[in-house]
Amino acid sequence: MQKLLFQLDTDAIPNSFDTVVAYDGGADHVVRIGGMTPDNVGRIVEGTVFTRAPANKKFTALFVTGSNIADGQALFDAVRTCFFGNFRVSMMLDSNGANTTAASAVAYIARHGDPAGKRAVILAGTGPVGQRAAVMLARLGASVLVTSRQQSRAAAACSAMEQRFGVKLEAAAAADAAATTACLDGAHIVLSTGAAGIQLLSEEQWAAHPTLEIVMDANATPPLGIGGIEMSDRGATKHGKICYGALGFGGLKLEVHRACVGRLFESNTLLLDAPEVFELASELVKSR
Repeated sequence: MQKLLFQLDTDAIPNSFDTVVAYDGGADHVVRIGGMTPDNVGRIVEGTVFTRAPANKKFTALFVTGSNIADGQALFDAVRTCFFGNFRVSMMLDSNGANTTAASAVAYIARHGDPAGKRAVILAGTGPVGQRAAVMLARLGASVLVTSRQQSRAAAACSAMEQRFGVKLEAAAAADAAATTACLDGAHIVLSTGAAGIQLLSEEQWAAHPTLEIVMDANATPPLGIGGIEMSDRGATKHGKICYGALGFGGLKLEVHRACVGRLFESNTLLLDAPEVFELASELVKSR
């Protein structure tokens, strides 16, 4: 029985990155469908849940992709409403690589010590990766502050994650260096998840910081999001702090991504969102 993965992309043109990783994760055939919305996905879902016998439903799975995490969440939720009884297939959500990237970053953070009780700051955290990383850290017991240039954007992102995952997040504006420094007061962990090619934190701002323990940057396009961090840093010690660059945890991200796809074909009842993807990342980081 062939393993069929339907890639449901909310963008008009499905992301080729997700397609490649889907094949590498064990799918025999990937059906790529763009322009997916909650209004048009029903027919696709019906075709996946009614065609195979109960014992063989696990060989069909769904993968929600696209560049917008809000659109992906809406599509993911819409698909779930189509399932009933055993008429369901496994599905994962990874719009813009948000869950797998955030899970890999946070798994490495947790590897260096329990985040519970720690203060974590997600710089430019209103994007997909920042939001998911904030959720994962909060679920581990960290006090999490999400920043944006605009307070309203940070607050909106925090509210959305609180409603979806039941976590408590703080929001703050960090429109300039002084505001960013203020946000880092008492912080133990800082993770930059801003747009490519924009430096959010200079080396001077974090090098002598009295409480920071882990400094992590998800940006892989120069100039990087945090000055003094190299893309390939993986647990490097700089200025007494543990440092990670985007490539430093990027390898784990791909491993997690592939492993998630593989897990989809083990049963027809698996739903992979932020908590489930992080659990898998935590398992994999132990072997590194």
